[in-house]
This record gives sequence, C-alpha cells and structure tokens, in this order.
Amino acid sequence: MRPILYHKLGSFELWFLSDGEIWLDGGAMFGVVPRVLWTKLVVPDEQNRVRLGMNPLLLRMGERYALVETGIDRKPGEKFRHIYGLGETHPILGQLALLGLEPSDISLVIHTHLHFDHAGLNTLWVDGKLRPTFPKARHLVQKQELEDALHPHERSRASYLPENIEPILEQFETVEGEQEVWPGLRVVPVPGHTLGMQAVEIHSEGQRFAYTADLIPTMAHAPLPYIMAYDLYPMTTLETRKRMYERWLEGHYLLGFTHEPGHPLGRLVRSEKGYRAEPVY
Repeated sequence: MRPILYHKLGSFELWFLSDGEIWLDGGAMFGVVPRVLWTKLVVPDEQNRVRLGMNPLLLRMGERYALVETGIDRKPGEKFRHIYGLGETHPILGQLALLGLEPSDISLVIHTHLHFDHAGLNTLWVDGKLRPTFPKARHLVQKQELEDALHPHERSRASYLPENIEPILEQFETVEGEQEVWPGLRVVPVPGHTLGMQAVEIHSEGQRFAYTADLIPTMAHAPLPYIMAYDLYPMTTLETRKRMYERWLEGHYLLGFTHEPGHPLGRLVRSEKGYRAEPVY
C-alpha cells in the first residue's frame, strides 16, 4: 500500500491517503484502446486485470478538515473482496489515526461521484446497524449525481450501492454546477463517467490544484482516446476532457489522480503526439 503523501498548497494542506488497491479488467479500463497499446503503459495479471490505487484526499484549511472521497465499500463480503482483490480492513481509517484524527473530526466530505469504489466508507456496520462513518460531516455532491444514484438503471445499478447512500441521506447537501465550497476550494462538473461527476479544485496564494476524479483515473489515461468502458457517456467524457485539459494546462494546475497506483500527484503535458501526464515529486 502506498504511504501517505503530504503536499502544501498555499493556505491548504493536502494528504493523499490510500484505501489500498483494486484490480479491474484492463480492457474495461482502457475501452477501445487495443491491448497491444495499453500494455505498454501498465502490466496486467494472468486474469487481464490491472492494479489501481484508491487515493482519497484529506484537506486542511485552518482548523477545518475535508475528505474528498471515502474509499471502497468492503461491506458486501468475502466474494466481493476476492473479485476486486481487496483486503478486509479500511486503511484510510488507520491513516487518519496516524495523523491524529478521528472520523468525527471531518466536517466535510466531497464526493466526486457515488460509485462503490469512491463512496464506500460513507457507512460502517456497527452493532448490526449501518452507521455514518463521518457523523459530523456534510456530504457534498452534485444534485444530478445523487438523483442518479437513488434511481439507477440497468447499467449503473451495480455501481451505486444503497447501503452507502440511503442511511446518510440527511447528511447530503447538493449543488448544481461549479461552486465555491470554502474560500479557494471549489467543485467543478466533469460529466462523462457519470452525468453528475465533479472534480475538486483549489486556488490558493497563486497555486492551483485539481483532483480529477474518474475523468483521468490514472496517468496512463491522460491521452484523449484512453477512456474507460465504464464511462456511461464516453463522448461526453471526450468533450469534457478537451475543455478541462485547456483549463488545467493554461492555469498550470497540479493534478491528483484518484486511481493512480503509484505517485498520485502530476501535471498534464501537451506535445505533438497529444497529451500525457507526468508525476511531480
């Protein structure tokens, strides 16, 4: 498991946590890109799965703490954990403890979207009942995303698990469109993977950062055509990428990648061959 990565950005402190690894089919992760091309970037296992990280982001501004994404759901049981190559425990809870924090210290949870590998630790089983993991936090999400999660269709139903959403409905706060959450902290719609997905941006003391959500899940996905088969609206993903890439390049943004299995902090680079991402250490 990747260790905690710390980064100071203006008046914000950032900790890239890890909720372990997940193994997903390489063909699904790279969509129409042929295997002969994507295997130059990542190495699949004998089941054609590729290793992905899960990188929730802890933010501190003054005395306030926010968590972007809560990691993967481990509640469905052993078969589920075996399919995705998961351990039994939630590493991010241990990492919060290492930083001297309890779940009750988190006042804000920002959801890029509500799939089980991004919002899985919203709840925990406690004494036979589902309880909120972060009892004092408001959960911020785009209105479109919450509506789609509560009314999934045949293709999205396996990704939206009710146990991560329904028990904490009173903690959700919805927004529509781009909005500043704290001074310098904003959410920005990036539809495609889902219609209601959002990125998280920080502007502070002349520095800029964006947590890309599943618009660019790993650095290997930076080229425009490298779009996951999991995206519900791939052509929307393509248009969103073109728009956001220009924004992030012109603004000299640092980027955080939610599923990067290695170092999760990088930048976009544009060349004659197109776009790529490079790590920033």
